[in-house]
Amino acid sequence: MSEDLAAADPWLRPQWDKAALLTIDTQVDFVEGGASPIPGTAAVVPAVASIAAAFRAAGRPIVHVVRLYQGDDVDLARRTLLDGGAPIVRPGTPGSQVVPQLLPPAAPDLDPAALLDGGLQQLGPGEWAMWKPRWGAFYRTDLERFLRQLDVSTVVVAGCNFPNCPRAAVIEASERDFRIVIAADAISGVDDRHLQEAGRLGALHTTTAGIVAALCSLPM
Repeated sequence: MSEDLAAADPWLRPQWDKAALLTIDTQVDFVEGGASPIPGTAAVVPAVASIAAAFRAAGRPIVHVVRLYQGDDVDLARRTLLDGGAPIVRPGTPGSQVVPQLLPPAAPDLDPAALLDGGLQQLGPGEWAMWKPRWGAFYRTDLERFLRQLDVSTVVVAGCNFPNCPRAAVIEASERDFRIVIAADAISGVDDRHLQEAGRLGALHTTTAGIVAALCSLPM
């Protein structure tokens, strides 16, 4: 699950000195043992954590994109489940929290009031959490403006369940002319066909090792 990023089309090639990491829905409820486990998510947590550590070391921004289900602002596909009382990523619950291995030391718990109000919550230097109300990280959020202010041109996508939210984030990032790198071994639910289809939108893919090596090569 890797391709030669250095040989990619110049318009698609990642600019690592302008890269940001997006971790998608890597929350306790979605890991095996949680209220709504996504198969394979626990297995990719160490890889996502390694990428996050490399971004921190390189001084590059990280946004942990999360779901919080409250009231009736919920995808139609999940409405029946949640109307039935399913305890999935309810604001303020332990299951709604980002998996601890992904976070910087002494990161605070998520602040549901601030997140549901549309703000980005700082979790550490250069690191934030952000709520998204639907599948895509850019839909009804301030993410594009926030990344542009940080002079980000390239997004690395990792996290939980590629067929749903990570894929939506890839499509939205492509529509906004971000360069995209899919961390293929750091996303649950991904397969070769997904990567091929995303490639037709200009999204490149590589491994955790490739991403870490690229970040380590940046001048400090």
